[in-house]
Amino acid sequence: MPTPSMEDYLERIYLLIEEKGYARVSDIAEGLEVHPSSVTKMVQKLDRSGYLVYEKYRGLILTSKGKKIGKRLVYRHDLLEEFMKIIGVDKENIYADVEGIEHHLSWDAIDRIGDLVQYFEEKPDRVDELRIIQKKNDTVEEQP
Repeated sequence: MPTPSMEDYLERIYLLIEEKGYARVSDIAEGLEVHPSSVTKMVQKLDRSGYLVYEKYRGLILTSKGKKIGKRLVYRHDLLEEFMKIIGVDKENIYADVEGIEHHLSWDAIDRIGDLVQYFEEKPDRVDELRIIQKKNDTVEEQP
């Protein structure tokens, strides 16, 4: 299983390939806000671990193992963002919150969150009820 850092790289590489058809070291560095030399080291490590094939100056391609993990990591991130929206987290906090928790949840927890998101999507009136509870709780907290 990849480390949290490896996961960040695989997720970014997967997204770049989906969006542009390729992933360059410079694009990965920009997306993750790291130095290109750090990307090169990690890409070499991911190559040795069988997640991608990297040829210096020629680029990289994800292996089937890398694609599978990358797709699952993107799903996890998107699911957690959707969950945060449903439970009413302020929009400006969602990305940072997801980045902060995504590596600390088991896949079992992710699957259960997926069930909860599905439940709320299938029963939107429950989201309305949740908002009423949140509004009531926010009002109680504001009172002295």
